[in-house]
Amino acid sequence: MKVSVIGTGNMGRGFAARLVKAGHSVGLVGRDGAKAAEVAKAVGAVAVSARDAAKAEVIVLAVPYGNAVDALTALGDIKGRVVIDLTNPLTADYMGLTIGHTTSAAEEIARAVPGVTLVKGFNTVFADVLASDRQVEGGRDVPAFLASDSAEAKAVAGELAKSIGFAVVDAGGLKNARYLEALAGFNIYLGYGAGLGTSVTPIWLPLAG
Repeated sequence: MKVSVIGTGNMGRGFAARLVKAGHSVGLVGRDGAKAAEVAKAVGAVAVSARDAAKAEVIVLAVPYGNAVDALTALGDIKGRVVIDLTNPLTADYMGLTIGHTTSAAEEIARAVPGVTLVKGFNTVFADVLASDRQVEGGRDVPAFLASDSAEAKAVAGELAKSIGFAVVDAGGLKNARYLEALAGFNIYLGYGAGLGTSVTPIWLPLAG
């Protein structure tokens, strides 16, 4: 699959690396062209222009929420594209969310960039987990919770998730991004605030019997 990753931080780098490893064609774009070229070379991707990034089948949004709309609109015409949104609307200290309850980062991005088909996903995964290929204790794949109002886009995102080693959990419509972003916030608290570290991930397990 041809995938463009927007963002050269830890999440963008980790996601691009896993995509390349799975055999996808990966283009990487960032505000700093030199850094994008450096990161792309390190993970085996290709640094691309915003215009070329817009041609991908799937666009992965791996930038801070405050930069998300500008990063997408910089690509030009991306109507009809599947956009996987990894963002979380975090406060400056990472210990809270700036929006929630009545909306979400994903819903706000979808409103600001009409025409794209947004899938919320992977936002509950720490960059360390994303980059490591590690499984949950017991050999279970790390879950990717996917929320979207488009079944077709969710299926595409699900196919991509499975190809890079994630277990897909259908999280319903895009409105449920409000819960996923809150879950990510709690996971960040556990990792940093409670000192559990960044090799943790939320997962639901069935009870025995």
